[in-house]
Amino acid sequence: MSEIALIAVLALFPVSMMLASIYDLFTMTIPNRITLALTISFFVLAPIAGLPFEAMFWHVGLGFGVLVACYGLFVLGVMGGGDAKLLAASALWLGPGVTLQYLLLAAFAGGVVTLAILVLRRNALPCSLLKVEWVTRLHDDRNGVPYGMALGPAALFVFPESVWMAML
Repeated sequence: MSEIALIAVLALFPVSMMLASIYDLFTMTIPNRITLALTISFFVLAPIAGLPFEAMFWHVGLGFGVLVACYGLFVLGVMGGGDAKLLAASALWLGPGVTLQYLLLAAFAGGVVTLAILVLRRNALPCSLLKVEWVTRLHDDRNGVPYGMALGPAALFVFPESVWMAML
């Protein structure tokens, strides 16, 4: 793998996943530019990094399958659109070797995030936090749960086991 491709792989995916988590926490949205950057960068970096065509095929198929499944969850109102797109883009990057582990870890972390937010919502906010917009947004039970808060850390946890690290 070229040095530039190595730096791009080691920086782009982790930074993008953490940015998505942070954006989701503070705004309850995951910007399309993050998932688009992840998707495009996969198609640019995979051949440069030397990912075999057959492996790329499986990554793309898996990413598409996750997108279809998540779109179904979005239509049912179970998942947000940004979460669905980020999950698909991260599955595209992670590939078949670690995506199941990623999904299980994300589900567990998502449960923890959801429980924490439910506890937050059951209690009154301290006066000092009533003017903090992102905290009041999280506290409002009319809003969903920023599931990106679980997706980012879960992806970072399994990334060292991905095909990208095996190619180093």
